Amino acid sequence: MLLEPIELARQIADVISDKKGSDIVILDTGKVSSLADYFVIATVDSERQAKAVVDDIEIKLKKYRKMPMTADGQVGTGWVLLDYGDVIVHIFDPGTRDFYDLEELWTNAPVVMRML
Repeated sequence: MLLEPIELARQIADVISDKKGSDIVILDTGKVSSLADYFVIATVDSERQAKAVVDDIEIKLKKYRKMPMTADGQVGTGWVLLDYGDVIVHIFDPGTRDFYDLEELWTNAPVVMRML
């Protein structure tokens, strides 16, 4: 089954929500950059939760034959990035998310979805 980029972003957001991630945002970065069509940005409260979120995203997306092209950062660093080509996932701890403030950096990218 082939997923369109927006469907992939929504699937990822749902997985993060199921694992109790918070402040989940999908940005339409394709309108302002050729880097990716969408960013999914979320906050987790602990290293254990970050690992659970990352693992579950990878497990759930395997059924669509989607594997991250790259994964950067480690659970203990405060920021994990999963690059699925058209969709880039950013999992942050609260302090690191505040520090990098990607929503402000990508303020020209329309918000497609926000889940608190």
